[in-house]
Amino acid sequence: MTSPIDPLSVSASAERWPVNGSFIISRGAKTHVDVIFCTINDGRHSGIGEATPIYYDGETAENCIAAIEAFARGHDSFDRQMLIDEMPRGAARNALDCALWNLECQRTGQLLWRQAALPEPRALTSAFTISLSDPAKMEADARATSSTHSLLKLKLSGSDDHARVAAVHRGAPDARLIVDANESWNGLDIEEEARTFVQWGVELIEQPVSAGRDELLADVRSPIALCADESCHTSADIPRLAPFYQAVNIKLDKAGGLTESIRLADVAEQAGLKLMVGCMLSTSLAIRPAFALAQRAQWVDLDGPLLLAKDRHPAMHFAGGKVMMGNENPQ
Repeated sequence: MTSPIDPLSVSASAERWPVNGSFIISRGAKTHVDVIFCTINDGRHSGIGEATPIYYDGETAENCIAAIEAFARGHDSFDRQMLIDEMPRGAARNALDCALWNLECQRTGQLLWRQAALPEPRALTSAFTISLSDPAKMEADARATSSTHSLLKLKLSGSDDHARVAAVHRGAPDARLIVDANESWNGLDIEEEARTFVQWGVELIEQPVSAGRDELLADVRSPIALCADESCHTSADIPRLAPFYQAVNIKLDKAGGLTESIRLADVAEQAGLKLMVGCMLSTSLAIRPAFALAQRAQWVDLDGPLLLAKDRHPAMHFAGGKVMMGNENPQ
């Protein structure tokens, strides 16, 4: 870890990145995303990180930057463990944590995966998101992406979901499918919903019930794996969630950095849960540390940069439905 005896200077700023069209889920549409760009300098090396405020947790770029600046004012030096000990989870801590990892890599000359003791990177199949819309539009969107993406993630709303999934399957009959209910199935027979989705090849259902109401899944025997997203933030959540889910979606912004995300993956696997590594809308700078962790995951959803009108350089490379480092062979 970065030595806490080294004096560090910290800066953070907000950046607005337009979405390519609009990104629509059950909570509403987004035409842009505001991200936090963070720099940590030790006088010789400079590390950078990016994080996206978790809007459904009340985070904004402004209050995340304020949290970063307040922490920096109180600490001339710090390391990743101090961040975990003294900052709450969330995007502010993620920005600092990822910048520290990048600073360590600059100091040691090591690539991130080696520095973090993660598997050597390989190209990964990443889901591509089909935004919530009427079935005909979702079918058309699926058909338009069927030649380039083999794994699709559908945003659902709890209403007309059967028609939406059937339509996407018609549009991309050979694609693997993940559905994201975004907490919208509280009043539905979730076991019956899952049984219906089997015919369309759905292999994962994200967050069927509202966060905090996970006990609604206590008697559900789903033929499709259920994945906790909004319910799962850090490793401390796993004992509570393990009885209800078969997988967890790890996002660095929720966990508050790569450091806690690795711990979360460790604890989840020890509990017998499978891993999904996802992202918020973001540029490639935020995807790089998530991609390193995603080498351990059974499902990968790192399409954030693809949903933007433009990306940051250097960019991750997306081709053939796979995500990889820019100099990596897609095969």
